[in-house]
Amino acid sequence: MKFNDSDLLILYSTIVILLVISIMFFVYSFFLKQKSIFVINQKEKDLQFQSELANSQIEIREQTLSYIGQELHDDVGQKLSVVKILINQLACSEAAVSQQKIKEANEILGEAIQDIRNLSKTYISEQVEHFGFIDSLEREIRRIKKLKLIKVHFHCNNHDVDIQSKHALILFRIAQECISNILKHSKAKELYIKVMDYFGHVKIEIMDNGTGMDTTKEYHGSGIKNMKSRIKMINGYFNLVSESDKGTTTHITYIKT
Repeated sequence: MKFNDSDLLILYSTIVILLVISIMFFVYSFFLKQKSIFVINQKEKDLQFQSELANSQIEIREQTLSYIGQELHDDVGQKLSVVKILINQLACSEAAVSQQKIKEANEILGEAIQDIRNLSKTYISEQVEHFGFIDSLEREIRRIKKLKLIKVHFHCNNHDVDIQSKHALILFRIAQECISNILKHSKAKELYIKVMDYFGHVKIEIMDNGTGMDTTKEYHGSGIKNMKSRIKMINGYFNLVSESDKGTTTHITYIKT
């Protein structure tokens, strides 16, 4: 069976058209598959972020409750105990002495009431997104200073750092974890915290003059891997520099979005 030129042309045209359609189909299928993979990965990232956000909120809440318990026991409890002693002394005191005792008891009760109010504010506004990253950090520093375990130096170049509220919560938890590790393990006498707000990014430096550590070793339970994972989720970088007996410096960089 012989084909004339017209038949051959139709045949070749049909083959070319079928090839083009096949290629277009495969290309479309490929991009559709890639889009599906991207959507699935994005959903997984969103779920992971929400999980880490929830974990950070729980950790901050637990630490806040622990702090409140300590303050109620050590500070407010002591003041109320003194008031109780003064009241007992009033029962067998002379009138002039009683007036002085009443004045002292009244002043201590006033302090205790104010302390409870301050603690309730700490609890109500425990989530960093309510009052900002720098304010949260300053509250944490004030709490550490009250412990009188270490001398703290803090510096920032902008009090109103522009950080997304949910990112600020995770960023604060990372900084809080760094500080907690220093208090627990470093045996440092001084702690330096610096927050620098630049165009497009924020740099946080947390440094101590403690014993340091060998960063080539695996430190189980130190939370370093967890902190690295969290900072990556909010578009940032984490780097720890340390040497034995030369202290530790943690560099945290947050890229604004």
